Amino acid sequence: MRYLMLGLLLTVPGWAIDQNKEPSEQEVQEIISRFAAKEAEFQQARERYTYHQKYRFDELGSGGRSAGKLEMEADIVFTADGKRTERVTYAPMNTLQMVQFTPEDEQDIRNVQPFVLTTKDLPNYSIRYLGRENVDEITCFSFAVKPRKMIEGQRYFAGLIWVDDRDMQIVKTYGRGTGVGKRLTNQRFPKFETYREQIDGKYWFPTYTVSNDTLNFESGPVPIKMVLTYKDYKQFKAESTITFGDVVDEKKDEKKAPPKQ
Repeated sequence: MRYLMLGLLLTVPGWAIDQNKEPSEQEVQEIISRFAAKEAEFQQARERYTYHQKYRFDELGSGGRSAGKLEMEADIVFTADGKRTERVTYAPMNTLQMVQFTPEDEQDIRNVQPFVLTTKDLPNYSIRYLGRENVDEITCFSFAVKPRKMIEGQRYFAGLIWVDDRDMQIVKTYGRGTGVGKRLTNQRFPKFETYREQIDGKYWFPTYTVSNDTLNFESGPVPIKMVLTYKDYKQFKAESTITFGDVVDEKKDEKKAPPKQ
């Protein structure tokens, strides 16, 4: 089996929870603290990996066929001096007609759809325990998550997360990106699901995000489909020191981005 059962107790190093009853409020807070700490470890570990990212967004016309699309592929790599960066490998012409790809959409791709909830993020979110639930064959704790308050210009996740009850890491998210600001008045953001898989036997990495939604603009509804995949995770190893922070040069990225409609 995927997890280890010891009597009636779910055992995690240093503590145990009775599986025959729901955890107490104190135990729920302990679960949140533990998975947030583990997520912080994972976030730091992921910064040491290279991978290939592929994004496709389709406007859907009659019969569910693509009427316009935006595609982009990129390798997340390290430069010779150990600096992490993004190298676009494929970016055909943007043929979207009814939806405009915005900086907020780009932020969601980078930070919201592969959502990570770390210890330092906890004060920014309201987290409500929902219960135990299986994701495939993985026993999970499920939580509803929403931002407590929002700062203009920043993007947040609002929705549901499922946390592996053994590894104490998020294995699935369902929700949408959200934020505040005048420029968001006419923007609409799709609901999405992100799935993670265990890489190198320790951490759960996002590997697949999908959305089948309808964006209800003032001009009318626009059905869409979005697929985002993360592949070929490989741990970066070099004698040079890895530099974190400036993952992507924004000016360079603007040149790489497909033209807006």
